Amino acid sequence: MASIFSKIVNGEIPAHVVAETADYLAFLDVSPLVMGHVLVIPKKEIDYIFDMDEESYFGLTLFAKIVATGLKEAFPCKKVGVAVIGLEVPHVHIHLIPMNNVSDMNFSRPKLQPTQEELQDAAAKIKTALASG
Repeated sequence: MASIFSKIVNGEIPAHVVAETADYLAFLDVSPLVMGHVLVIPKKEIDYIFDMDEESYFGLTLFAKIVATGLKEAFPCKKVGVAVIGLEVPHVHIHLIPMNNVSDMNFSRPKLQPTQEELQDAAAKIKTALASG
C-alpha cells in the first residue's frame, strides 16, 4: 500500500510543494511545529533512510540543504533544524524546521493548524526565496 507521501508524489493528494526535482520533493507539513515546517522526501518510496543507496541518500541531503537555505531566507530564524524520525509515515522524510529556540523542535507539543491560505502564503514565500537564491 502506498504511503501518504507516495500519494502526494503521484498527485493523488494535494500538497503545498515548495521545491521539486526528478527524484525529490519538498512540501509544507500541514500540521507544522512552526510556520515554514517543510518535509523533504525522495519520490521513490523507501521506509528507512539508511536503506537508501548512497547516491539517493546524498542527493536527498543536498536537496534538503538547498531547501533549507530558501527556508531560512523566507522565515528568518537562528537556524533551520533537521530531524529524521520516520515512525509516523513509512516513507523517508527529513523535517526542516525554522528554529529560534530548542522548543521549536519539540515534536510532543501541540501542532499548529494553519489555514490553506496561510499554507499557500508560506509556500509562496519559500518558493520566492529559492528562486532568488
